[in-house]
Amino acid sequence: MLKKVDSSQLKVGMYIHDLSCDWMTHPFVRNRFLLTSEDEIRKIINAGIHDVVIDNAKGMDVQDAPTLDEAQAATEREIVEIVAKAPVITRVSLGEEMQRAVQIRHQASTLVRTVMQDARLGKAIELDQVQPVVQNITESILRNPGALVGLLRIKNKDDYTFLHSVSVCTLLVAFCRSRGIDAETTHQAGLGGLLHDTGKALVPDAILNKPGPLTDEEFAIIKRHPQDGYNILRQSPEVGPIPLDITLHHHERRDGSGYPSKQANDEISELAQMAAIVDVYDAITADRCYHKGMPAAAALRKIYEWSKFHFNPKFAQEFMRCVGIYPVGTMVMLESGRLGVVIEPHETNLLAPKVNVFFNTKQNLYIKPETIDLSRGLGFGGGDKIVGHESPSKWNVDPMRFLTLA
Repeated sequence: MLKKVDSSQLKVGMYIHDLSCDWMTHPFVRNRFLLTSEDEIRKIINAGIHDVVIDNAKGMDVQDAPTLDEAQAATEREIVEIVAKAPVITRVSLGEEMQRAVQIRHQASTLVRTVMQDARLGKAIELDQVQPVVQNITESILRNPGALVGLLRIKNKDDYTFLHSVSVCTLLVAFCRSRGIDAETTHQAGLGGLLHDTGKALVPDAILNKPGPLTDEEFAIIKRHPQDGYNILRQSPEVGPIPLDITLHHHERRDGSGYPSKQANDEISELAQMAAIVDVYDAITADRCYHKGMPAAAALRKIYEWSKFHFNPKFAQEFMRCVGIYPVGTMVMLESGRLGVVIEPHETNLLAPKVNVFFNTKQNLYIKPETIDLSRGLGFGGGDKIVGHESPSKWNVDPMRFLTLA
């Protein structure tokens, strides 16, 4: 049986099933292993990992610990209460914005690729090329945040590094807007999001794209990228303090377990704390060569759990309201047994979005696509209910094909 336990309860002889942290945090070459020494326990605690999942069928038990299902169910209830009533404002439909979003995605990812190449060659960042891209992203978010955010869920291992930067920029701009931050500060935060991983240009591709876990030495090289990125951006005098701060401090954690400066609590600026949440959310929802991305709802649960120690809980909750429990592009299972892709959040009830249904799981076949507004009753374009998110790979379907149905 899988159980959720506090790291202080760990003992030699327990079997770690999940270290319950993002993949770039823990110092182990495996995610699942038997604890064989006190040194391993110290490494877990020193890495800022505050709770883990153990398997008592493979090792020692903690009698009064909640099962993983119990812990997740409790967290889900809290998240639903936080997120369900967040307001949503869009100016144009998803279909109207999607074509522009496709162009912006391509433009932005091409720019980040160029920035990385220039950084490798020792060239200074040309900010006049970056500014318009951030402006285009911001304007797209204002028109319909779901289009670009949904589109950026699609990444492959060849363009992940570039699209991750575009995603962080997009999500950070949306986060700033949802918090009512002024336009100029939002723009500067967007610049920071787009440029935050510039230091990865100096990380060898063999490490950056390694299909397996990193060694301690490789992990140490990866951890240099915030400082390297900061040093690169400082070569361009027109890059302001906000992008520099986000680049240097997006891996800091409020409990002091982050890097490079081990800043803690409010030593970390507000925007760097926001960027840290966005960066982790996008990383854990993306497929990588060494792990499968998790659905948005599961990622929000992780963000919420980690906010007890790593993130500002207030910011984490505001981010969850910003992206919603079922963001555009999420594949969901309906009570009827049909699969659908979320195309538009409801203005006030994020548990009842509009979805395009396209697959019948009971008959295991595609059906004629249909748009359903889950906030409406039977006979009024609704009459169904989300029972949970689903993995496209489980059903061997591509929900993004049905994202822009009329």
